[in-house]
Amino acid sequence: MHIYLISPSGAVRDKAALRLGVKRLKQLGHDVELDPDALSTEQRFAGDDDARVLAVSRAAASGADVVMLTRGGYGLTRTLKRLPYKAIAASIKSGTQWVGHSDFTALQLALLAKTGACTWAGPHACADFGRPDMDDITLACFEDMSQGRGEGAGWKLPAKDLEHLPKKNLLAENAPLWGGNLSVLCSLVGTPYFPDVQGGVLFLEDVAEHPYRLERMLTQLLHAGVLAQQKAIVLGAFTDYKLTPHDKGFKLPTVVDWLRAQLKTPVLTGLPFGHVPTKLCLPVGKPVTLLREGREAFLLWAHPHHGH
Repeated sequence: MHIYLISPSGAVRDKAALRLGVKRLKQLGHDVELDPDALSTEQRFAGDDDARVLAVSRAAASGADVVMLTRGGYGLTRTLKRLPYKAIAASIKSGTQWVGHSDFTALQLALLAKTGACTWAGPHACADFGRPDMDDITLACFEDMSQGRGEGAGWKLPAKDLEHLPKKNLLAENAPLWGGNLSVLCSLVGTPYFPDVQGGVLFLEDVAEHPYRLERMLTQLLHAGVLAQQKAIVLGAFTDYKLTPHDKGFKLPTVVDWLRAQLKTPVLTGLPFGHVPTKLCLPVGKPVTLLREGREAFLLWAHPHHGH
């Protein structure tokens, strides 16, 4: 596999993690190409806006099997007016898989809104492949995705979910999977870069956001009519926040309970995705089937292999 690494968001500060990530990808037998500006830096960004737009264009023209981000951070929303959507969509049609998470949500959803092209929510070179103890599930899911083998993913639901879910096993069928980072997704509401997905399965994650902030963003999506239009909402990991004495028992489960009380749409939790070591690879924009058997949840998709 030819893997092309780009930095369209934050500057790579942890060079050691990137070196380890590249080394690990090469050990897996992949041919790794680092974009010329992957290590550029301008304030908090990996180069100025022009440089990062050009990096995305080079990635689209690279003919790589996989385009992967070095890291997330912030920066893609600044460039949404200028990204080469047609070239990215054409590269995907030719068999290039684009993969990332966090700030990458902005490109994924804008591309979906503009072209309908599918990308993958998945690992980054630094945070995942650059971990000293790379997660086995993340690695297996990435290898399946990159080789066109993956046809779905499953996880164990928390016991509490069962009280709130419909008795039926089939929760969604032929429903577009979409979502990603909640903060980034909310920043696109009301713009041309927010996909109008109805009857979908919306998955969400976030990092370093207090539960009240998460609730405020979910409220925005609720008031905008987005949540009620979905077949199901699937919550991944919400990590690295700090509760305070002022909260007096207001915590993440409070937010989930509140969300369920507002909606008829089923809300599932525990999806292995987010700013955590264990990450599934999820096809953003692809139709999926969402099933539940007891405490086991399954997202299934067809995955025709595109070779070069």
